[in-house]
Amino acid sequence: MAATLSPPRILPSGDSAITVEFSRNIDEAANQRVLALDRTLMSEPVAGVTETVPTYRSLLVHYDPVVVDFETLGEKLTALASRPVPLTTKTRRWRIPVTYGGEHGIDLEDVAKTLKTTPDEIVARHVAGDYRVAMIGFSPGWSYLSGLEKFLHMPRRKNPRLLTPAGTISVGGVQAGIQCVAAPSGWHLLGRTPVRTYQLHRNPIFLLEPGDGVTFFAIDAKTFAEQDRAAEGGEIIAELIAP
Repeated sequence: MAATLSPPRILPSGDSAITVEFSRNIDEAANQRVLALDRTLMSEPVAGVTETVPTYRSLLVHYDPVVVDFETLGEKLTALASRPVPLTTKTRRWRIPVTYGGEHGIDLEDVAKTLKTTPDEIVARHVAGDYRVAMIGFSPGWSYLSGLEKFLHMPRRKNPRLLTPAGTISVGGVQAGIQCVAAPSGWHLLGRTPVRTYQLHRNPIFLLEPGDGVTFFAIDAKTFAEQDRAAEGGEIIAELIAP
């Protein structure tokens, strides 16, 4: 018999959105429930729901208040969220190339010193990780990844940088991340990928989706430059492998 799931908190977000909150912390089990509810709403559309936005621990559900009211939709979402999370779900898995260290990963040496190890060991541990896209946010294509090895957990920088390069691969707190466009960041920059997780004039515009699996592999700077030019022209670069 499946375990009884605790009901989520149903919170108003303005007059036309509901936050379905499964936890108040970054929690793998909560994120699984978020993505399960998101998939359910895609496969079983609910009248009045216009858009959903998954995060680590909650799902934001936009709705048309002319079609459905807060109480009715809240009850429906609570019922759907109480369903058992499927044990197996087919997900896409991506292998993403990264050039670590040097000008592409300016914090790699400092991270290694802080963790009392070598840059090569940091790279080896990062590459060995099995990650999952928990959410997309902050800027277009910015992919927050769960699954970072505990050894690599680090507090974010005390002084965030005002601008970090597009394609940055970084770690911050208990998370790993893939940054697509140049933007501010308080995370630790380990390397860069030529992969564009967001490219406006490419199909698909967004490469990664919440729930996708991700692994990394190391490439040298020459390969990065070649793949970066190809990616600029619209090539995917990242390798899609079977679930």
